[in-house]
Amino acid sequence: MGSRDSDGTTGPVAVKILVAGGFGVGKTTMVGAVSEVAPLRTEEYLTEASRGVDDIDGLADKSTTTVALDFGRITINPGLVVYLFGTPGQERFWFMWNDLINGALGAVVLVDTRRLEVSFASIDFFESRGIPFVVGVNCFHGRCERTEAEVREALDLDPGVPLLMGDVRRPEAGRDMLLALVDLLMSRSAPVGASSG
Repeated sequence: MGSRDSDGTTGPVAVKILVAGGFGVGKTTMVGAVSEVAPLRTEEYLTEASRGVDDIDGLADKSTTTVALDFGRITINPGLVVYLFGTPGQERFWFMWNDLINGALGAVVLVDTRRLEVSFASIDFFESRGIPFVVGVNCFHGRCERTEAEVREALDLDPGVPLLMGDVRRPEAGRDMLLALVDLLMSRSAPVGASSG
């Protein structure tokens, strides 16, 4: 079931998914790793002027930041295309999230176990709007500082929220997080059946 083009042919169904999370958790990296096209990035260099505005504690190697969004695409099959929108992580750009969420079916919320506190606002954002999400723990350089149970407890996650761990530089880690979101969305879809009468 796709959309009908002006020439009468049926095009693919487009699905919008957000990749969200706090500042420096790996959103741009994940979108770039899983996208089949060169991702659109709106990154700017961190400057001295942002010191004290953007919390870069624990991010010694970070030199750029997303100021609007990241955009990527994955073709699942000829009838289904997923568009990925990576959100900006700094608090001063959160106003954009309200626009980016329009039309999104769900989100992958990335977290960094070294800085879990930067993830609370992202999780609250999706919970308060009733938007389905999964949590992806970005294991930087293949290392996670905490166990899955510790992360769940620290983030106070509902038991129904899937949590996956992986290094999002690896395309398969991002793919698994996206598939977990698809599974969650499918499980929440109301079954179509005959009405009783």
